[in-house]
Amino acid sequence: MSTILILGAGKSTSFLIDYLADTCAKKDRHLIVADLDLEAAKARLQSRPGTTAEFLDSIHDAKRRELISVADVVISMLPASMHPLVASDCLSLGKHFFSASYESSEMKALAPEIEQRGLFFLNECGLDPGIDHMSAMRIIHSAKARGEEIVSFKSYCGGLLAPDSEDNPWNYKFTWNPRNVVLAGVGTSCYIEKGDMKYVPYHRLFHRLEPVSISGFAAFEGYPNRDSLSYRAKYGLEDIPTMLRGTLRRVGYCRAWDVFVQLGMTDDSTQMELAQGATLKQFLNAFLPYHDQLSVEEKLAEAIPELDFPTFEKIQWLGFFEDRKLPKTHGTLAQILQAILEIDWELQPEDRDMIVMKHLFEILTAEGTKNITSTLVCLGDDAVRTAMAKTVGLPLAIAVDLFLDGKISITGLHIPTIPELYVPILLELERWGIRFEEQVWS
Repeated sequence: MSTILILGAGKSTSFLIDYLADTCAKKDRHLIVADLDLEAAKARLQSRPGTTAEFLDSIHDAKRRELISVADVVISMLPASMHPLVASDCLSLGKHFFSASYESSEMKALAPEIEQRGLFFLNECGLDPGIDHMSAMRIIHSAKARGEEIVSFKSYCGGLLAPDSEDNPWNYKFTWNPRNVVLAGVGTSCYIEKGDMKYVPYHRLFHRLEPVSISGFAAFEGYPNRDSLSYRAKYGLEDIPTMLRGTLRRVGYCRAWDVFVQLGMTDDSTQMELAQGATLKQFLNAFLPYHDQLSVEEKLAEAIPELDFPTFEKIQWLGFFEDRKLPKTHGTLAQILQAILEIDWELQPEDRDMIVMKHLFEILTAEGTKNITSTLVCLGDDAVRTAMAKTVGLPLAIAVDLFLDGKISITGLHIPTIPELYVPILLELERWGIRFEEQVWS
């Protein structure tokens, strides 16, 4: 019997847990889901045969290692900062490791020992990163096999609302970790455009927008996402003149979000202590100059000269001009902003989310230049069985299933950029309706 351990039962785990729980009876497996919220773990498993829920505070080393010791494979759905710790446990205990998160420098440092011990560690096997890698590499390898040269690759992805659930001026609600949304883009993003290196500091990020169109939908905007340059080597495109990975939002979102950035509300290093009963208006006013004759609205307009009415409307809709009590008065500036947004950006039970991904390739062939677009649109079912959970969890579940079935035989530290991994995973994803539509033109 094989034992699978999933650490964490949060928002993105519904499809992951369902897929693997349904294999337990027919494939003689045991699935353990461990979480700080035991009842949430039980609810995910629904008492299915061959499954067990466990309480786990993941920072407690002894209990965490005890659970890992009885597993054959471990899937970490914990916060990204915990992955190196779990991976080290797996390495010392001789267990295989899977995650949907970015492969960190700490993880890379373990690579020689992972290979030496004959273990298989797979990271970046979710949505973005994950499905983006696999779908892109399928096109890249196909082009290279024909002797063609890829001269431009841009890839955009967004976790958004389905059009029928866009019921607020932002056209946005939280479909994944709110903290990651609030801190998105912090730092400097970099990419390459026609041979020129481009670096975009955080305070300019939400000004560096590119329109992205997808047939059948209202317009989107994309902004650069983190470090695009490192993916040249990962994709085998070291000499490519143009490479950009970006995040998609509805038109107008970035302009309004930039107000928070310019004011400093997304700062996660500065602590704030406001009086109990403080209001959203007082929170906003704390970032504006003193003026005894101007309203908060007028001071905001002076502080942000480019403030237009659609942007003003978005800020107003969140309650920043009202005497509404703050849900949190102590914490970093970003934590307080997050607490405010979690109220109005919470998915309602009937809401549906949407994943949109688009690759744009420019390729030199013997016949001339051709362009390829590859587009994925995935809609969620409701606020629990979301498109985000489907596209993050299913690739991971499929990879574990294939590995335990002996259909993945490699060892070492990997992301899913090789055919042995992406071909069978993409094939199974298509069975679940997760498929890309490609268009090619000269």
